[in-house]
Amino acid sequence: MFIPIGIIIDVSEKINKMIENKVPFIKIATYYYHFTIYFANALFPIFLFLSIIWFTSKLANNTEIIAILSSGISFTRFLRPFIIGAAIVSVGVLLMGFYIVPRASEGFNNFRYTYLKSGGKEQMTGDNTDVYRQLNDHEFLYVSNFNPTSKMAFNFSLERFKKEKMVSKITASRIRWNEKDSTYTLYDYSKRTVGKLGDKIESFPEKNVKFTFELEDLTPVVYIAETLRLNELIDFIDKEKKRGSSNINTYMVVLYKKFSVPVSAFILTIIAVAVSSMKRRGGMGMNLTIGIAVAFGFVFFDKIFGVLAEKSTFSPFVAVWFSNIVFGILAVYLLRNAKR
Repeated sequence: MFIPIGIIIDVSEKINKMIENKVPFIKIATYYYHFTIYFANALFPIFLFLSIIWFTSKLANNTEIIAILSSGISFTRFLRPFIIGAAIVSVGVLLMGFYIVPRASEGFNNFRYTYLKSGGKEQMTGDNTDVYRQLNDHEFLYVSNFNPTSKMAFNFSLERFKKEKMVSKITASRIRWNEKDSTYTLYDYSKRTVGKLGDKIESFPEKNVKFTFELEDLTPVVYIAETLRLNELIDFIDKEKKRGSSNINTYMVVLYKKFSVPVSAFILTIIAVAVSSMKRRGGMGMNLTIGIAVAFGFVFFDKIFGVLAEKSTFSPFVAVWFSNIVFGILAVYLLRNAKR
């Protein structure tokens, strides 16, 4: 029910941009295929939570839960089918988050930045000025500005060290990627090799050189972490840590969320059953009101702490798992009261 509503709202907001940019229908259809997977995965715990409240409230209103518990069945036994169902669905979502959602996220974000955002192509790579990177244990790279469209960087510098001593330094006013032969053209090329008795300096107005890095690695797209499968994401984070990337917290938030979403499904399942298993005067409407309030609280904490971790030095692990910890405690409290 929610996914078609989400698609209708999204179409109503973005139809003018699509018409203005003359986006082909096949690309729009592909975008909404990716949108469905991306949207469903992001809000899966909330969808599960509300569906359980709806179903359990109907049981409670029909006094079926009272009859079940009066027959001698414990509340824990009554809760078991909900937990088993949540486990089955959560495993599916966990596997989707590892292998299917990353590809959907790539298609979803590529479309948004290409067709729907003003200046989206420039925003895809974030800040391209004063880029520093540690390529490996011995090499350090710097460019003052990088243009991903022309694949050209300016004020290039590559320093090599051995046992904390510089052994060589390459500089150029510009560096351009040559796709045909996978080389780089360096303009105003200069290389200084440090020797024991004296330094060796060579310079050329223009020189083609092969390097082990790619210019795109200097400023990966802002949503790169969301597009990588689990093993790829772990390798990417390790590589970016060695390079001294300033976006490590953003990447760690994405990694931790792959595991926190299925856990939040269990927690919200317990809360939903505990809240909706009691027959109230307001009936199903009251249970849904309480459920929606809890759902908004969960989303609020999740978003606030996620942004806090991405934009500051706040621990990504604490930020991602804070909502689960808080609502896990709430689930235990509500479950004890429901048993009584």
